[in-house]
Amino acid sequence: MSPRPPAAFDSPDFRRLTAARFLMTFALQIQTLVMAWQVYSIKHDPWFLGLIGLFEAVPAISLALFSGDVVDRSNPLAVYKGVILGCFASAMLLFAVSTPSFGVAPGDRVPWIYLAAFLTGCARGFNQPAMYSIVPQMLPREALAVSSAWITAAFQTASVVGPGVGGILFAWKGERLPYGVDLVLLASALIAASLIQLTPKPAPSGPPGETAFRRATSGLRFVFGDSILLPALALDMFAVLFGGVEAILPIFAGDILKIGAAGLGLLQAAPSIGALIGSGLMIRRPAGKRAGRVLLAVVTGFGFCIIGFALSKTVWLSLVLLGLAGALDSVSMVIRGAIVQISSPDHMRGRVAAVNSIFIGTSNEIGAFESGAAAKLLGTVPSVVAGGCLTLVTVAGAALFAPKLREMDLDRLGR
Repeated sequence: MSPRPPAAFDSPDFRRLTAARFLMTFALQIQTLVMAWQVYSIKHDPWFLGLIGLFEAVPAISLALFSGDVVDRSNPLAVYKGVILGCFASAMLLFAVSTPSFGVAPGDRVPWIYLAAFLTGCARGFNQPAMYSIVPQMLPREALAVSSAWITAAFQTASVVGPGVGGILFAWKGERLPYGVDLVLLASALIAASLIQLTPKPAPSGPPGETAFRRATSGLRFVFGDSILLPALALDMFAVLFGGVEAILPIFAGDILKIGAAGLGLLQAAPSIGALIGSGLMIRRPAGKRAGRVLLAVVTGFGFCIIGFALSKTVWLSLVLLGLAGALDSVSMVIRGAIVQISSPDHMRGRVAAVNSIFIGTSNEIGAFESGAAAKLLGTVPSVVAGGCLTLVTVAGAALFAPKLREMDLDRLGR
């Protein structure tokens, strides 16, 4: 590990971008918790919880290749502001539906919640390509690994605060107040992004005469031809796809641990508290020469933590295991983000980041659907244990069949 990380956070524009990232994530974390609790309170069925993730994943993944091409041929900062506005529209819909004068009874709000998830997914389809195209124009190459840790820290800090605040506000005043807070946070995120002084330039042009389809799919060809980037993204995707439990935490809070909406906020915040610690460690001592081995080790630990959480019957142990899982997953996120930033050619950063967002969307949103469906078919606890075991199988496969990833040195990557 390198003991002297570059000072990425010295850039005022990078601080403003990080603030916008924090505020938007804060709002989305509140929104996600309240949506999940509303749906589970109405339906009492994990299948309907999983559908929230599916409605968000389908547009996000479907638009990803198109969005990467759009970002590479335009101003990525303007695209990022559009992402915030799209999330604002989703929060506005939820706030309106929760208003009595809108005329929708509480038991009839599930379709509107799914529509809001769809709108958020459309916006998030452009999020990763825009973010990964802006940062390299703000910072030198040697600061990119640490910038990934800062961005992850902002995300995780918001993820710590958001679920707890969302659970408390919902328990206190119902869904309308947290959705109103969402609108304020998203408006603040837009202001922070608007204060960025840098005017990011479109990416350099690709080969002359390149068709729109070939342009849009060039990121896929690049990732699938890279012996480090592909296994790194696939490892993270399958680990979270099988081992993620966020979508079914309302079941653990309501039926297994019996701690209610406020307790659900604690469960959802626990991984982010651990992740904040993990990303803070990566800021102080970023992964370097042994990054590949560290990546495999933390994903292995993540799988064991998920199995332990599934079998836990006490609140404190469940919180500790979720926190440790979050810390390990955060280290994985930082390393993966650094790989994407460093490996991407300048003329196709948006398109490579779009492929990364497909992997992330598959692991998170499709993973949420998988969690709900598996819990419905196998039972909640057996499905989570099985998911943790499949995560361990995934790590073993990566260690065996991707030797370049196992021996990866971030300090030498891309040089």
